[in-house]
Amino acid sequence: MTTTAMAAARDAAYSVPLASLDMSDPQRFADDTIGPYFERMRREAPVHYCENSPFGPYWSITRYNDIMATDTNHKVFSSKRGITLSEPRTEDVRLPMFIAMDPPKHDEQRLAVSPIVAPGNLANLEGVIRSRVIAIIESLPINQTFNWVDRVSIELTTQMLATLFDFPFEDRRLLTHWSDTATKLPVTDADWDARELELQKCLQYFVGLWNERVNAPPKPDLVSMLAHNPATRDMPPREFLGNLVLLIVGGNDTTRNSISGGLYFLNKNPGEYDKLRKSPAVIPNMVSEIIRYQTPLAYMRRIALTDVVVHDKTIKAGDKVAMWYVSGNRDAEVIENPDQFIIDRPRARQHLSFGFGVHRCVGNRLAEMQLRILWEELLKRYPNVEVVGEPTRIPSSFVRGYADMQVRISA
Repeated sequence: MTTTAMAAARDAAYSVPLASLDMSDPQRFADDTIGPYFERMRREAPVHYCENSPFGPYWSITRYNDIMATDTNHKVFSSKRGITLSEPRTEDVRLPMFIAMDPPKHDEQRLAVSPIVAPGNLANLEGVIRSRVIAIIESLPINQTFNWVDRVSIELTTQMLATLFDFPFEDRRLLTHWSDTATKLPVTDADWDARELELQKCLQYFVGLWNERVNAPPKPDLVSMLAHNPATRDMPPREFLGNLVLLIVGGNDTTRNSISGGLYFLNKNPGEYDKLRKSPAVIPNMVSEIIRYQTPLAYMRRIALTDVVVHDKTIKAGDKVAMWYVSGNRDAEVIENPDQFIIDRPRARQHLSFGFGVHRCVGNRLAEMQLRILWEELLKRYPNVEVVGEPTRIPSSFVRGYADMQVRISA
């Protein structure tokens, strides 16, 4: 965004009556103008009530420390009604999943799949990831513009998902499709119908894989882990689908959109790109800075179980609360120069993007490893990948993502 455009966005953000602000408006995310609105809320209304939105009334928590306190207090702020602001049209289309559960059931189901990201398995996966990264990079066209999102970001994460699920490789793009379907928040009845139709196709496909795995010895893939673990092997179909959606989205969106965002941020900050070329050892730290700066999932939703006062505002039992990670990651009270992209930033892993408490992202180390390997191999071959024009962003207040980003690699 140009300096002029950002100034106009800031003027607009401060001209709207505070009481009428709805931070779930997807257009501000698609236009990348949301930053000044959160800046204002952190200053003037760090705990803000939106009475009218397409998803009903909800509270916004926008400062880093308040988000941390909310995220780590599952006894007051529950996940059991879901993680997005969207409420299902009817209870029969709700998707139970372990991230939308409270302990102890959450802990039992999370534990069933956690071996996939245990240190030993991550070490085994590193070679697979590296070989696939190299194959993807070396297939990219030279002296031509192409969509980085499709050719690199989606392809790498989808290949990884197919590996984690032991999913038929030729059908791997179905995983991307189902992830996109699940994260597009429905509003109208038609939206809900279309979503349900596609997710039923997902369930049918995975039931076939489940039936194969449950009748075979346990294997180190996610479907087999779910089929054989006592905490998950007797799940009803709807809960199986919910956990599939969680694992597909969790394995897709953070990495996919950070791959795109990282290249975009380096192009927008050529001094940082030069720093990277001169000092490749900074890559692991840069990965954390990319994930902070992108914040691939803008928020997580909770439900207050009791009345609770936060900054002199009384959140009533049953109220929805959005913890805006995207805002907390730009909180100057905690993060120095938060609006600057600094690849060698001290304490770069201090960000909120993976959440905290019992729901901290189970695959955060895998996501970081994929990004690290990509940049290690990319820098060896193509030390400069040019972003051509502005990317097309996804119109969503939940997933901060990219649909298209044209790039060019010069010979």
